[in-house]
Amino acid sequence: MSLWTSLEPASATVDPGGSTRVRLRLRNTGDVVDEYRFEPVGSIAPWTAVEPQTLRLYPGTTGTVDLTFTPPRTPDATAGPNPYAVRITPTEHPEAVTVPEGNLTITPFTEVRAELVPPTVKGRFRGRPQLAVDNLGNTRLTASISGSDNGDQLSYDIHPGNVQIEPGRAAFVKASLKPRKIIWFGPKEQRPYTLNVLRSGANPLPVEGTYLQRGFLPRWLATFLGVLTALAVTFLMLWIAYKPQVRTSATEQLKDAGVSTLAPAPSPTASVPPPPAATAPTPQPAAETSTAAAAGGGGGGGASAKPKPKPATAATAVRKLAAKDAGRHICYRAFIAGDGWTDAVCDGAATGTVDDAKKITALNIAVSGALGSAANAFIHNPDSTDGNGHWEPQWSAIIADQKDNYVGSTKDDAPYMTGFAINIGSGQVCETARNTGWDWGGQGCADARPKYIFGGTLDNSRWLVAVKFTV
Repeated sequence: MSLWTSLEPASATVDPGGSTRVRLRLRNTGDVVDEYRFEPVGSIAPWTAVEPQTLRLYPGTTGTVDLTFTPPRTPDATAGPNPYAVRITPTEHPEAVTVPEGNLTITPFTEVRAELVPPTVKGRFRGRPQLAVDNLGNTRLTASISGSDNGDQLSYDIHPGNVQIEPGRAAFVKASLKPRKIIWFGPKEQRPYTLNVLRSGANPLPVEGTYLQRGFLPRWLATFLGVLTALAVTFLMLWIAYKPQVRTSATEQLKDAGVSTLAPAPSPTASVPPPPAATAPTPQPAAETSTAAAAGGGGGGGASAKPKPKPATAATAVRKLAAKDAGRHICYRAFIAGDGWTDAVCDGAATGTVDDAKKITALNIAVSGALGSAANAFIHNPDSTDGNGHWEPQWSAIIADQKDNYVGSTKDDAPYMTGFAINIGSGQVCETARNTGWDWGGQGCADARPKYIFGGTLDNSRWLVAVKFTV
């Protein structure tokens, strides 16, 4: 069996969202009638249509087939040269497959979307919004972020100031807004501002938000302090005006009783109430030993070791953080098999281990300003038949802020976690995870429940080694 093929043209160019056509010519150079089947192969095969899909040729005759390429205007249509091929299978000789190859160049396009989360932030001294920048184009996006407002009322601390985002991915930029003037008393004031996404050779993409600045002291407290001051001044004036003359009367009574005012008064015995039982100091072992020795006429005693303090949980950490900053926060820690709990970290810091041999078997999470959290662990399945782990039987839900939520297990024989799912009651939660043998994955986010975000992997052989969370 012999077959001659030719692609016309061998290289073509197409815009995402458009289409282009390439003609495939073929000649039956054999000596029998044959029918040929055509199948596109390669990364752009889903966007390739072949018409007709079969062609019957007599010996020495030539036929043509049209290949139509229609890449979508999405990040999946990678910009640049994309090789393609068509598999030609003859009916009479199916083992004699021919695969002519060509090249399709997809032109680049840029599409950027940005959103402030949340669009309105409140605070007395600062606000902390996040800017989500999505690259919806098919080329890498490089941009810088800047802030501005009318009247220069705010200063901006933006991190990172520059981002590089791959097609189809997103980046989160943290911004800290600080008012240049403090409102000591009075109502809230709205301060509109704009974060600009700046790209080379393109117009800035503005994203507008509002910073709602509160007064340092609430209005009702200022009124209360004014009334209290007025009452204090009035009382002082009345006291000065109507102060009773008690000195003369007292002196006369002392003289009548024959008592000298120069004699020192007796010192009364002060009766100090005992402290509450809940805060009473615990006797030290050394004091107990001394008492026993005095009662028994001697003897030795050993000092007992101080109990090891319990590690701070995620709820302890988030309460301390919320006391300093009343915004939205998430704190978390990981249980490493053989090592125990890591220290609790918060708001995007990494917890876990840098040792790929170590395995996370449990997570402890607590939130503030997010109406609690719910989570489930995806764990190793020793009986797996498809190479995947499995979920724990049920979710662990804590529908309250500043409370500990646990998933997984800290037992000695606990299976390691390969992934997890998490959601919160208000706002958005984001995660980034790293599994053994892999680098950090991309950041994923989900809105409030019932939506949730999955982190990690289903792969039964890839255990979880580190995680990050933000809200």
